[in-house]
Amino acid sequence: MKAKMSRTKQPTRGIWAGVTLAALALAGAGCSTTQKVAVEKASLSTGFLGDYSKLTPGGKDQASLRYINPAVQWPQYNKVMLEPVTFWGGDTTKVSAADQQALCDYLYQALQEQLGQKFQLVDQAGPGVMKLQAALTDAEGATPGLRTISMVVPQARTLNTLKYAVTGTYAFVGGAQGEAKLTDAVSGQVLGEWVDRRVGGGSIKNAAQWQWGDAENAMKEWAAQLTERLSSWTSGAATPS
Repeated sequence: MKAKMSRTKQPTRGIWAGVTLAALALAGAGCSTTQKVAVEKASLSTGFLGDYSKLTPGGKDQASLRYINPAVQWPQYNKVMLEPVTFWGGDTTKVSAADQQALCDYLYQALQEQLGQKFQLVDQAGPGVMKLQAALTDAEGATPGLRTISMVVPQARTLNTLKYAVTGTYAFVGGAQGEAKLTDAVSGQVLGEWVDRRVGGGSIKNAAQWQWGDAENAMKEWAAQLTERLSSWTSGAATPS
C-alpha cells in the first residue's frame, strides 16, 4: 500500500516542482517592462546595415548583435544628427503602412527626446557630429485582452509563467526588432552598429495596454540604452566593452 501511495504522489510533486521553478524564473524577469530576445545573424536579410559580418552577440545588458569600432575616439563627439526612422520589414510584413509610419514616428520621437537630454541635436554635418540612422525591421502587436488575462488572473498567470520557463517569453505579448548605424557625419566612418529585438516582459503594470504597447516600450528602452552608452563613452566615464 505504501509503495502504491508513493507512486501516485510522485506526479503531483513533479507538477509542483515545475510550478516552483517557473515561479523562480518569473521572479527574475517578472518586473521587467521588456526583455531581449536573441537574434541570429543568419536570419538578417533586410539590407539596412549592408554588411552584417562584423556583428557579434551582445552581453546581458547590450543589444542582441553589435559592432563597436575599436579605433573611435569617442570624446571628440558632442552632437547628434538624427535621420528619420524608416521601416525595412519587407513585402511580407503584417504591419500595415499606417502602423509602419506611426511606429517609425514613435521611435524617432523617443530617440529625439532621450538623445536631446545629453547631446546637441543638429541637422547638418560638422566636426564632433555623430549621424544616427535607425530602422524598424519588424513589429508584432500584443493581444490586449488576452495579454491582460494572462498576467492578472492567477490561474492564467501560472500557466503563462510555465510558458516563460519553457520558451523564455510570455504569451500574447508584442515586440519590435530594429537596426541602427552610427557614423561620423563628415567622414562616414562607422562608429557602431546594432541589431536588437525586444518583446513584452512580465511587469504587471504593463498587462493592460493597447496593441502596440509592448513595441513602444521596446523602442523607449532602445532610446534610453543608446543614449546612456553614448553619453558615458563621449564623456570619458566609460569605454565600450
